[in-house]
Amino acid sequence: MNTQPTAEARGAGFWLRLIALTRKEVRQLLRDKSNLAIGVVLPMILILLFGYGLSMDVRHAPVAVVLEDPSPSAADIVTGLQLSPYLAPVLLGSMPDAERLMRERRVDGIVRVPGDFSRRLAEDKARLQLIVHGSEAARARLIQAYASGAILQWAQRQADRIGQADAAGGPVLVEQRLWFNAANTSTWYLVPGLIVLIMTLIGAFLTALVMAREWERGTLEALFVTPVRPTEMLLAKIIPYFMVGMIGLALCLLAARFLFEIPIQGSLPLLLLSSVLYMLVSLGIGLVISSATKNQFLASQIALLSTFLPSLMLSGFLYDLRNVPTVINMIGHILPATYYMELLRTLFLAGNVWPLIARDCAILAGYAVLLLGLARFVTRKRLD
Repeated sequence: MNTQPTAEARGAGFWLRLIALTRKEVRQLLRDKSNLAIGVVLPMILILLFGYGLSMDVRHAPVAVVLEDPSPSAADIVTGLQLSPYLAPVLLGSMPDAERLMRERRVDGIVRVPGDFSRRLAEDKARLQLIVHGSEAARARLIQAYASGAILQWAQRQADRIGQADAAGGPVLVEQRLWFNAANTSTWYLVPGLIVLIMTLIGAFLTALVMAREWERGTLEALFVTPVRPTEMLLAKIIPYFMVGMIGLALCLLAARFLFEIPIQGSLPLLLLSSVLYMLVSLGIGLVISSATKNQFLASQIALLSTFLPSLMLSGFLYDLRNVPTVINMIGHILPATYYMELLRTLFLAGNVWPLIARDCAILAGYAVLLLGLARFVTRKRLD
């Protein structure tokens, strides 16, 4: 007589065990008020304090130069921009190319020299267009100042060359525009970055502490003698804290939209998809840390040093990674938070820039599969 359970019975048992374990985790989450404080109250405190109180400066400014006038005077402007120690001009042939680089954040500004520049210069009516990526308000102001200053210095050299300050080639009118940040405020730049830190805190830091606490108390060892499988146990751990992370994300999005009045230019479903992917990445990191340490204090220190602080310092939150040494830049681009940071700022302020969105979502999905698979493997080793 065959006593082996059928596939249907095994499937039913899987769902019964998963529901029971998830119910247990939800009750434990609700009993421990510190978890709710970290997952719900702390995000609001962080977003209010940092959103209202933090500002920053920047240093490096890559700028596209669209030279539509082939005259020597127009080419001399490029030389003037190249002489500025604060600018890194990139010479391009058309505005569509420059706009594409701007949307992809490969340049932070565009200087457009129109086709009639030399003719208008002879009439003392020369105009240039300066377009700046405004998602980082402080950086935008610096780029405007540096580019305008370099152009005015060139105009003064032109005037000195012909020996009269009011002759043709005098001061040039610079028409300035800001993209992606009509309010020209640092809050529009900071709040998306704060969402990254909050999701990291909930996903990796909180999960690592909870799992390590259960290892210390022996709760997980007690489950080893039951029919519970490693996958069921991990899913039961993931589901409640995934929901807490989504609640924290919803609070942050509501605060960003209605409290700080930050527009969401891109697709909301894409924003949610990228957040789900990053939340899975963070949960995977927390599970791996807790399984490797089994100690709350050690897990908290490792989680702090490997997730929260790198997300704060090396993901592009505090400063542009293009300004740092190559080694630090490479380390920053290993972090999943760097790609989530780029996704959020793009979707909030620039819209659906598909090449960037597709690349970053694919990277986050790869990290999620890798880390959750590693967490499953480590947990299986402990159960065997």
